[in-house]
Order: sequence, then C-alpha cells, then structure tokens
Amino acid sequence: MKPNILVICGPTASAKTSLAVELALRFGGEVVSADSMQIYRRMDIGTAKPTPQETRGVPHHMIDVADPGENYSVARYVQEAVPIVDGILARGRLPIVAGGTGLYIDHLIAGRRFAPFTPDSGLREELQAQAKTDGLPALYARLERADPQAAARVHPNDEKRIIRALEVFLSTGKPLSQFDAESRALPNRYTPLTVALNFRERPWLWERIDRRVDEMMARGLEGEVRALLADGIPPDCTAMQAIGYKEMAAAILEGRPVRSGAEEVKLRSRQYAKRQITWFRRNREAHWFEWKKIPNISAALSFSTELIRDSGLQ
Repeated sequence: MKPNILVICGPTASAKTSLAVELALRFGGEVVSADSMQIYRRMDIGTAKPTPQETRGVPHHMIDVADPGENYSVARYVQEAVPIVDGILARGRLPIVAGGTGLYIDHLIAGRRFAPFTPDSGLREELQAQAKTDGLPALYARLERADPQAAARVHPNDEKRIIRALEVFLSTGKPLSQFDAESRALPNRYTPLTVALNFRERPWLWERIDRRVDEMMARGLEGEVRALLADGIPPDCTAMQAIGYKEMAAAILEGRPVRSGAEEVKLRSRQYAKRQITWFRRNREAHWFEWKKIPNISAALSFSTELIRDSGLQ
C-alpha cells in the first residue's frame, strides 16, 4: 500500500527534530511528537523539547499535553494522537511522526484500540491495597485464574501490569488478553514510510549524548528539577522517572553533587540509546540513514526526499 504518513525515528540525540522540520518545510508537513516525556509541561530542558527557533514555525503536536503529576500511558497517547494525524491528513498535509519512543510509534501506526477502564472508579486503589495486605503473589494468583494468557506475559513482580490486567477484567468482565488479540487482528490504521537515523560509529553518538547533557546542565536542568520537586511533584511519579530527572532528583534529595547526577544521566542515556536502536532495528521496512561524526542535514534531506517521492507519499 502507498504510505500516508512519514516516520522519523532513531536513538536519542540523533537529530530527528532537525530532519523532521526540514522535511515539513519542504513537503508541507506537520510534526507529531512520539516522545513519551515531551508530553509533560514544565519539563523542557531535560526532555530536549524543541524551541520555537528549532521548530521554525512548523506545527508540533503532542507536546505539553499533560501535567508532570499525571500518569500518562501509551493508550492515552494513541487516543489523543490519532485524531491529530487524521486531521493533518484531512487538511491535505503530511503527518510526520518524529520521536524515539518506539512503543508510541508502533501503537500509533496500528491505531490500536485499548481495553476501556475508568481510572477514577477506585478499583485500582482497592487492588493496590490488596497487594499490600495480601502480598503481590496473591494478586498474581488472582490474575492467573481470571486471565491465564495475560498472567503468562507478566512478571510475577510487575505490580503495575498485574493490577492493570485485573482492572480491565474486573471492570469489563472481559480478559485483557482478549482485548489485545482483537486489536492485533485489525489492519494498521496508517501505512508509514520510516526513516531511521543513527551514527555510523557508536562513539560518535556517545559524544553527542554527552555534549547534549552538558548543554542541558548549562541551560539549567538542575533548577528545572528543583522547581518540580519544590512544587510537590513526587520523585517516584511517571514523569520523574524520565532520564535526566530521575538521576538529578536523586542527587538533589540525597545531597550529592549534581555533577554526579549529570554523569549518571550520560550513562543512562547511552544505555537507553542502545535499547532504542535494538527496537528500531526490528523494523525491516525502515530506511536507515547513518550520520558521520557531524550530522549532515542536507544529505539526510536528499536521502529522505528521494524516498518520499519514490514511494508516492508526496
């Protein structure tokens, strides 16, 4: 099938935003962020959120759509991003999904439907209380009885996913595994043309990551994290588990030098980049463009332009 959306993916610090903006300017596109942490307001420096100077007037969607205290999910991302992509298509413009959160990208392409549940029903709190009083093994055994297939895919110590699966079953009367099977049986909502970015030599990516973290520190990452903590954002909430925030918050709360936190951010970022590359390598239809030591945006723009025109996307 002829593609109808463009995806720009790759590890952290691989110049995805720069290429996406150039392509949007050339082909009349709008960018839909696929970054699981840029969704949060007031978390700008540590998430490398694009500035107005970097976006150059190109509309960017799915940025600053949640408060840091909210527990955002891939289900909510798909629910909110699908109407945006459909709207861009309806306006005759090119949706450019750009980011490094592979789970978000894959589920958006699929347009996957998720099991419905009401987070404010009090059921989650009941299950969390049961986990504390009876122990997680008892809760896992309950899931094994209710939904054996879901239990087989969940680690017995993964409280969050155990509770989520039980929540779905108890609130809908239908196993989570059945919802998942029905969703996977549906055809993908979108047909993507995927450009994946990376560096030809791994040390070049590591240097770029380290330099980015140093720049974040110079721009005030410490102050950004301190402000979030001062406003009562729990250090164990989803947003504060983001690389950059978790390490800096730990250094601040433990009274350690923030420089030690910055060095840990560099390490965790490199580890995350490896996982991202592994994730995106699974996509055999992705077209890889590898940077030399210094990214050449013009070369990547030419490479991507040829793919777009040959595929019939534009």
